[in-house]
Parts: sequence; C-alpha cells; structure tokens
Amino acid sequence: MKVIGIIASPRGKMSNTLQLTNGVLQGVRDEGATTELIDLYSLNIEYCTACGNCYVSGDCTLFDDFPDLFDTLMDADGVVLGAPNYIDSIPAPLKAMFDRMADAIHCQMFYGKYGCSVCTAGGSNHSPVVEYMNHALSSLGAITVGGVGVAMKDGEEAFSAAIRDSVELGRKLTRSIRGECSYPEQEEALLQRRDYFRQLILWNKDTWTHEYDWYRQMGWLSPEQ
Repeated sequence: MKVIGIIASPRGKMSNTLQLTNGVLQGVRDEGATTELIDLYSLNIEYCTACGNCYVSGDCTLFDDFPDLFDTLMDADGVVLGAPNYIDSIPAPLKAMFDRMADAIHCQMFYGKYGCSVCTAGGSNHSPVVEYMNHALSSLGAITVGGVGVAMKDGEEAFSAAIRDSVELGRKLTRSIRGECSYPEQEEALLQRRDYFRQLILWNKDTWTHEYDWYRQMGWLSPEQ
C-alpha cells in the first residue's frame, strides 16, 4: 500500500502546510503503509492548452514533468493534497496539475483510490480550500476521507492541534484504503458521475477513442455499447 503526498507550497522546508502534509504521511506510516512526498514547486507543469488530444489518444502535446507525476499518482492507493490558502483558492502549480487531468476526470481514473487534503491560511478560509481540493479528488473518481485546515493567526496551540489531527487523518486514510471504513454516499455519487461521463464519451466515441477504449477496458460499457 502506497500513499503519495503532493505539497504545493513555495516555502520549501519552511512551509507550515508541509508540516501538516507530513503529519498525514506519518499517520499513514503508523498504519504500516509506505509514503512518498512530491514537491510540486520542484516540477515543471505547463498550463493546459485545451487541445483535446488527451481525449483522443491519451497523450499530451506538452513536454514537461506531468506524465511522470501522473504515472506516480496512478500507481498509488492514496493521495494527500497539501496547499496554503492563496486568495481563497490554491497556488497556481496545483491548479495547473488539476487542469492537465481532463481525460482522467472523464475516465474516472482515480476510481478505487482514497484521498484527503490539508491547508494552512494566514487568517481564515482554509476550510473552503480543503473542500475544493477534496472536490478535485472526487472529480477524478477518488473517495475522500476528510481534511484538516488551520489559521496561523490562531497561534501555536491551534497549529499543534492541527498537526495531531493530520496524523489521525493519515491513519484514517490508511484504514479506508484497507476497507475498514465505508462511504456509501460517496460511492453512489461516484457511480452517478461515472454514468454521466459514460454518456458523454459515448456521444463522442468516434473522436474520443482513448476515453472510449478506457471505459471498454474497465468493463464500464455494456456489450452493445
């Protein structure tokens, strides 16, 4: 079992968000799983050009670090996203990563994976950022197990509590991957989302051949489709 942590903070080892992300990964390791941390700011992730080639072939026309990053995520059982609050949203490199996953959303490529998110904010609104990151994971087909956010203005005690909560979140993530927790409402929502994208892909199957082949390979199409 392997969990990948994605840290999207430009502050490197000085990042408060990194401490929360490492807390989650520590909880994962406490439960016996292996972890890997990826600093998104150390990678070159170009902006999506909306060419649509990934729908057709599964390949991107851009040449950067994204393909290797995506392969790493696809090999993982769990994903942890960590980002600071940048104007009530996420930093640009993480948004760039999300935008490069259009075909992965159509194909629900994170189906069977679990994830969670953590966020630090200087003053407030860390919760909407956690919710947004978890929504992105859900859009990719993953089940999310929760999140942790903290406002640094609330002081060291609040931050220490958030780190402890992050460790517990990592343990919950690992237990969820092992099948010890159930999420029936999310599972139903994922099936509905997959049905929506299946119809979209069927309408475009003559051009979106990569995505049509993915659904066929996954057994998500009936024989007559």
